[in-house]
Amino acid sequence: MIGVQAARQRTRREDVKLEAMANDRNVLGGDLEPCGTDPVTGFYRDGCCNSGPDDLGNHTVCAVVSREFLEHQVEAGNDLVTPRPEYGFPGLEPGDRWCVCAARWQEAFEAGVAPPVVLAATHARALEIIELDDLRRHAVDVPADPSSLA
Repeated sequence: MIGVQAARQRTRREDVKLEAMANDRNVLGGDLEPCGTDPVTGFYRDGCCNSGPDDLGNHTVCAVVSREFLEHQVEAGNDLVTPRPEYGFPGLEPGDRWCVCAARWQEAFEAGVAPPVVLAATHARALEIIELDDLRRHAVDVPADPSSLA
């Protein structure tokens, strides 16, 4: 019975994810675009900052992480640099595109170290925490050479 119960839970989680993804919009009101696949980002590790009710951290901001942001996160107890393979987390480097928690981006914004964001790949749910004007002020197209963000 445990196997059947686990399969039902997995199916329900997948249903919730698919339902949420069907309604995924970016902060500009358009279709949510992919954020990054090298490394593969997203709460669901599908390359997109889509979100659902099981994403309690609201991993919805497509950030192009900078050295300052990564250092700030380590200082805040959110180490995004160290690889954690047991969680499918590769560790980030400046220039990586990553779906960050909206609250963590807001904290970095308030500390003056918010990383650039890709608006078309930032989920509308980020607006539950962050003002659109603040995101717009940090909007970028990813440079051809992301190492310039180091």
